[in-house]
Amino acid sequence: MEYFTQKDLKALYRPHPESSGEDNGQVTIIGGSALFHGAPLLSLKSASRIVDMVFFSSPDPSVGKVAENIKSRLSSFVWVPFSEVGDYIKKSDAVLIGPGFMRFRSEKNNHHPHTGDCDDACELTKGITKNLLTAYPDSRWVIDAGSLQVMDPAWIPPNAIITPNKKEYHMLFNGLDPNKAAQKYRCTIILKGPVTYVYHPKKTIAVKGGNAGLTKGGTGDVLAGLTVALYAKNDALLAAAASSYVVKAAADNLFKKTGTFYNSDDLAESIPAILK
Repeated sequence: MEYFTQKDLKALYRPHPESSGEDNGQVTIIGGSALFHGAPLLSLKSASRIVDMVFFSSPDPSVGKVAENIKSRLSSFVWVPFSEVGDYIKKSDAVLIGPGFMRFRSEKNNHHPHTGDCDDACELTKGITKNLLTAYPDSRWVIDAGSLQVMDPAWIPPNAIITPNKKEYHMLFNGLDPNKAAQKYRCTIILKGPVTYVYHPKKTIAVKGGNAGLTKGGTGDVLAGLTVALYAKNDALLAAAASSYVVKAAADNLFKKTGTFYNSDDLAESIPAILK
Protein backbone atom coordinates (compact mmCIF):
# COMPACT_ATOMS: atom_id res chain seq x y z
CA MET A 1 0.00 0.00 0.00
CA GLU A 2 1.35 3.42 -0.98
CA TYR A 3 0.22 6.77 0.44
CA PHE A 4 -0.14 9.87 -1.71
CA THR A 5 1.64 12.94 -0.33
CA GLN A 6 2.09 16.57 -1.24
CA LYS A 7 5.40 15.93 -3.00
CA ASP A 8 3.63 13.56 -5.41
CA LEU A 9 1.75 16.55 -6.84
CA LYS A 10 4.98 17.67 -8.49
CA ALA A 11 4.51 14.94 -11.09
CA LEU A 12 1.40 16.68 -12.45
CA TYR A 13 1.50 18.28 -15.89
CA ARG A 14 2.26 21.99 -15.82
CA PRO A 15 1.44 24.39 -18.69
CA HIS A 16 4.48 25.56 -20.63
CA PRO A 17 5.06 29.32 -20.39
CA GLU A 18 4.82 29.62 -24.19
CA SER A 19 1.79 27.37 -24.62
CA SER A 20 -1.22 28.59 -26.59
CA GLY A 21 -4.95 27.91 -26.58
CA GLU A 22 -5.99 24.25 -26.32
CA ASP A 23 -2.43 23.10 -25.50
CA ASN A 24 -3.39 22.58 -21.88
CA GLY A 25 -6.45 20.41 -22.25
CA GLN A 26 -10.07 20.30 -23.33
CA VAL A 27 -12.78 18.33 -21.53
CA THR A 28 -16.46 17.61 -22.04
CA ILE A 29 -18.87 17.26 -19.11
CA ILE A 30 -22.17 15.45 -19.67
CA GLY A 31 -24.81 15.45 -16.96
CA GLY A 32 -27.62 17.26 -15.24
CA SER A 33 -31.36 16.79 -15.04
CA ALA A 34 -34.43 18.74 -14.00
CA LEU A 35 -33.89 17.45 -10.45
CA PHE A 36 -30.10 17.89 -10.23
CA HIS A 37 -29.19 20.79 -12.51
CA GLY A 38 -26.53 22.15 -10.11
CA ALA A 39 -24.34 19.03 -9.94
CA PRO A 40 -22.56 19.36 -13.31
CA LEU A 41 -22.07 23.07 -12.70
CA LEU A 42 -19.96 22.23 -9.64
CA SER A 43 -17.88 19.96 -11.86
CA LEU A 44 -17.58 22.85 -14.33
CA LYS A 45 -16.30 25.14 -11.59
CA SER A 46 -13.51 22.71 -10.76
CA ALA A 47 -12.52 21.78 -14.30
CA SER A 48 -12.59 25.28 -15.78
CA ARG A 49 -9.82 26.38 -13.44
CA ILE A 50 -7.46 23.68 -14.74
CA VAL A 51 -7.91 23.15 -18.50
CA ASP A 52 -8.14 25.54 -21.43
CA MET A 53 -11.69 24.65 -22.49
CA VAL A 54 -14.72 22.98 -20.92
CA PHE A 55 -17.68 21.87 -23.03
CA PHE A 56 -20.93 21.14 -21.22
CA SER A 57 -23.94 19.22 -22.51
CA SER A 58 -27.09 17.70 -21.06
CA PRO A 59 -29.98 15.68 -22.52
CA ASP A 60 -32.41 17.68 -20.35
CA PRO A 61 -33.50 20.96 -22.01
CA SER A 62 -34.14 22.58 -18.63
CA VAL A 63 -30.45 22.23 -17.77
CA GLY A 64 -29.56 24.22 -20.86
CA LYS A 65 -31.75 27.09 -19.68
CA VAL A 66 -30.12 26.98 -16.27
CA ALA A 67 -26.68 26.85 -17.88
CA GLU A 68 -27.39 29.94 -19.96
CA ASN A 69 -28.45 31.81 -16.82
CA ILE A 70 -25.39 30.60 -14.94
CA LYS A 71 -23.13 31.99 -17.67
CA SER A 72 -23.82 35.46 -16.28
CA ARG A 73 -21.76 34.39 -13.23
CA LEU A 74 -19.62 31.54 -14.61
CA SER A 75 -18.67 32.20 -18.21
CA SER A 76 -15.77 29.76 -18.49
CA PHE A 77 -17.57 26.97 -20.35
CA VAL A 78 -19.23 26.36 -23.70
CA TRP A 79 -22.79 25.05 -23.78
CA VAL A 80 -23.10 22.27 -26.39
CA PRO A 81 -26.41 20.96 -27.81
CA PHE A 82 -26.82 17.31 -26.87
CA SER A 83 -27.31 16.40 -30.53
CA GLU A 84 -23.70 17.45 -31.14
CA VAL A 85 -22.10 15.95 -28.02
CA GLY A 86 -20.35 13.18 -29.96
CA ASP A 87 -18.28 15.71 -31.90
CA TYR A 88 -17.08 17.27 -28.66
CA ILE A 89 -16.30 13.91 -27.06
CA LYS A 90 -14.03 13.15 -30.02
CA LYS A 91 -12.14 16.44 -29.73
CA SER A 92 -11.77 16.36 -25.94
CA ASP A 93 -8.78 15.04 -24.01
CA ALA A 94 -11.07 13.59 -21.31
CA VAL A 95 -14.82 13.28 -20.73
CA LEU A 96 -16.92 13.24 -17.55
CA ILE A 97 -20.37 11.62 -17.55
CA GLY A 98 -22.93 11.26 -14.80
CA PRO A 99 -23.05 14.26 -12.43
CA GLY A 100 -26.69 15.20 -11.97
CA PHE A 101 -28.15 12.26 -13.90
CA MET A 102 -31.13 10.64 -12.15
CA ARG A 103 -31.18 7.05 -10.88
CA PHE A 104 -34.95 7.29 -10.42
CA ARG A 105 -37.50 10.07 -10.69
CA SER A 106 -38.82 10.11 -7.12
CA GLU A 107 -37.53 9.14 -3.70
CA LYS A 108 -40.97 7.60 -3.11
CA ASN A 109 -40.16 4.93 -5.69
CA ASN A 110 -36.65 3.76 -4.84
CA HIS A 111 -35.99 1.77 -7.98
CA HIS A 112 -32.99 -0.52 -8.26
CA PRO A 113 -31.74 -0.68 -11.85
CA HIS A 114 -29.84 -3.94 -11.36
CA THR A 115 -32.93 -5.90 -10.32
CA GLY A 116 -34.97 -4.87 -13.34
CA ASP A 117 -36.90 -2.21 -11.39
CA CYS A 118 -36.07 0.88 -13.45
CA ASP A 119 -38.40 3.82 -14.16
CA ASP A 120 -38.28 6.23 -17.10
CA ALA A 121 -35.59 8.46 -15.57
CA CYS A 122 -33.46 5.42 -14.80
CA GLU A 123 -33.90 4.06 -18.32
CA LEU A 124 -32.90 7.41 -19.81
CA THR A 125 -29.71 7.54 -17.74
CA LYS A 126 -28.89 3.92 -18.55
CA GLY A 127 -29.45 4.42 -22.27
CA ILE A 128 -27.34 7.57 -22.55
CA THR A 129 -24.55 6.11 -20.43
CA LYS A 130 -24.36 2.84 -22.34
CA ASN A 131 -24.62 4.46 -25.76
CA LEU A 132 -21.87 7.00 -25.17
CA LEU A 133 -19.44 4.72 -23.33
CA THR A 134 -19.72 2.02 -25.96
CA ALA A 135 -19.68 4.44 -28.92
CA TYR A 136 -16.44 6.13 -27.80
CA PRO A 137 -14.44 3.45 -25.96
CA ASP A 138 -11.09 5.06 -26.73
CA SER A 139 -11.89 8.33 -24.96
CA ARG A 140 -10.52 9.05 -21.49
CA TRP A 141 -13.68 8.64 -19.43
CA VAL A 142 -14.47 9.66 -15.87
CA ILE A 143 -17.75 8.05 -14.75
CA ASP A 144 -19.60 9.52 -11.78
CA ALA A 145 -22.86 9.68 -9.84
CA GLY A 146 -26.04 8.84 -11.78
CA SER A 147 -24.22 6.94 -14.50
CA LEU A 148 -22.42 4.79 -11.92
CA GLN A 149 -25.68 4.04 -10.15
CA VAL A 150 -27.45 2.51 -13.16
CA MET A 151 -24.73 1.08 -15.39
CA ASP A 152 -23.46 -2.43 -15.96
CA PRO A 153 -19.72 -2.80 -15.22
CA ALA A 154 -19.31 -4.43 -18.63
CA TRP A 155 -19.79 -0.96 -20.14
CA ILE A 156 -16.68 0.47 -18.43
CA PRO A 157 -14.22 1.41 -21.20
CA PRO A 158 -10.57 0.42 -20.71
CA ASN A 159 -8.59 3.03 -18.75
CA ALA A 160 -11.69 4.77 -17.40
CA ILE A 161 -11.73 6.37 -13.95
CA ILE A 162 -14.81 5.72 -11.83
CA THR A 163 -15.62 7.66 -8.65
CA PRO A 164 -17.99 5.67 -6.40
CA ASN A 165 -18.71 6.05 -2.73
CA LYS A 166 -19.11 2.79 -0.83
CA LYS A 167 -22.83 2.46 -1.62
CA GLU A 168 -22.32 3.13 -5.32
CA TYR A 169 -19.42 0.69 -5.42
CA HIS A 170 -21.61 -2.09 -4.01
CA MET A 171 -24.40 -1.27 -6.49
CA LEU A 172 -21.96 -1.53 -9.39
CA PHE A 173 -19.77 -4.47 -8.40
CA ASN A 174 -21.93 -6.35 -5.88
CA GLY A 175 -19.13 -6.95 -3.38
CA LEU A 176 -16.30 -7.79 -5.81
CA ASP A 177 -12.91 -7.00 -4.24
CA PRO A 178 -11.81 -3.56 -5.53
CA ASN A 179 -8.37 -4.77 -6.56
CA LYS A 180 -9.96 -7.51 -8.63
CA ALA A 181 -12.53 -5.10 -10.07
CA ALA A 182 -9.80 -2.71 -11.24
CA GLN A 183 -7.91 -5.56 -12.87
CA LYS A 184 -10.95 -7.24 -14.42
CA TYR A 185 -12.36 -4.05 -15.96
CA ARG A 186 -8.98 -2.38 -16.58
CA CYS A 187 -10.08 0.79 -14.83
CA THR A 188 -9.04 3.07 -11.99
CA ILE A 189 -11.43 3.23 -9.02
CA ILE A 190 -11.57 6.18 -6.63
CA LEU A 191 -13.35 4.62 -3.64
CA LYS A 192 -14.28 7.67 -1.62
CA GLY A 193 -14.24 7.70 2.18
CA PRO A 194 -12.46 9.09 5.28
CA VAL A 195 -9.44 7.41 3.72
CA THR A 196 -9.87 7.31 -0.04
CA TYR A 197 -8.41 4.32 -1.85
CA VAL A 198 -7.41 4.55 -5.48
CA TYR A 199 -7.39 1.09 -7.07
CA HIS A 200 -5.46 0.66 -10.32
CA PRO A 201 -4.73 -2.59 -12.16
CA LYS A 202 -1.06 -2.32 -11.09
CA LYS A 203 -1.18 -0.74 -7.62
CA THR A 204 -3.32 0.74 -4.86
CA ILE A 205 -2.80 4.20 -3.35
CA ALA A 206 -4.33 5.49 -0.12
CA VAL A 207 -5.17 9.17 0.29
CA LYS A 208 -5.61 10.50 3.81
CA GLY A 209 -7.05 13.80 4.99
CA GLY A 210 -10.38 15.53 4.75
CA ASN A 211 -13.09 16.08 7.34
CA ALA A 212 -16.81 15.68 7.91
CA GLY A 213 -17.60 18.69 5.72
CA LEU A 214 -16.94 16.45 2.71
CA THR A 215 -20.16 14.57 3.39
CA LYS A 216 -22.13 17.51 2.01
CA GLY A 217 -23.94 17.22 -1.29
CA GLY A 218 -21.96 18.30 -4.30
CA THR A 219 -18.46 17.59 -3.00
CA GLY A 220 -18.33 14.48 -5.19
CA ASP A 221 -19.18 16.63 -8.21
CA VAL A 222 -16.26 18.90 -7.36
CA LEU A 223 -13.97 15.86 -7.19
CA ALA A 224 -15.28 14.52 -10.51
CA GLY A 225 -14.65 17.85 -12.23
CA LEU A 226 -11.12 18.07 -10.90
CA THR A 227 -10.45 14.44 -11.85
CA VAL A 228 -11.50 14.88 -15.48
CA ALA A 229 -9.46 18.08 -15.75
CA LEU A 230 -6.32 16.40 -14.43
CA TYR A 231 -6.94 13.31 -16.57
CA ALA A 232 -6.79 15.50 -19.68
CA LYS A 233 -2.99 15.79 -19.34
CA ASN A 234 -1.97 13.10 -16.83
CA ASP A 235 -2.26 9.32 -16.58
CA ALA A 236 -5.28 7.82 -14.84
CA LEU A 237 -3.58 6.80 -11.60
CA LEU A 238 -1.93 10.18 -11.04
CA ALA A 239 -5.10 12.09 -11.97
CA ALA A 240 -7.22 9.99 -9.60
CA ALA A 241 -4.84 10.13 -6.65
CA ALA A 242 -3.94 13.80 -7.09
CA SER A 243 -7.56 14.94 -7.37
CA SER A 244 -8.47 13.01 -4.23
CA TYR A 245 -5.54 14.51 -2.35
CA VAL A 246 -6.25 18.08 -3.49
CA VAL A 247 -9.95 17.93 -2.58
CA LYS A 248 -9.12 16.63 0.89
CA ALA A 249 -6.40 19.27 1.34
CA ALA A 250 -8.81 22.01 0.24
CA ALA A 251 -11.37 20.73 2.74
CA ASP A 252 -8.78 20.75 5.51
CA ASN A 253 -7.80 24.30 4.60
CA LEU A 254 -11.43 25.38 4.84
CA PHE A 255 -11.81 23.54 8.14
CA LYS A 256 -9.08 25.72 9.68
CA LYS A 257 -11.15 28.80 8.83
CA THR A 258 -14.76 27.69 9.25
CA GLY A 259 -14.85 24.18 10.70
CA THR A 260 -17.25 22.03 8.72
CA PHE A 261 -19.38 25.07 7.84
CA TYR A 262 -18.49 25.26 4.17
CA ASN A 263 -20.27 24.06 1.05
CA SER A 264 -19.31 22.62 -2.33
CA ASP A 265 -18.94 26.04 -3.96
CA ASP A 266 -16.43 26.97 -1.26
CA LEU A 267 -14.59 23.72 -1.93
CA ALA A 268 -14.37 24.28 -5.69
CA GLU A 269 -13.08 27.81 -5.19
CA SER A 270 -10.39 26.61 -2.74
CA ILE A 271 -8.77 24.13 -5.12
CA PRO A 272 -6.54 26.53 -7.12
CA ALA A 273 -4.70 27.73 -4.00
CA ILE A 274 -3.98 24.15 -2.97
CA LEU A 275 -2.63 23.29 -6.42
CA LYS A 276 -0.42 26.37 -6.44
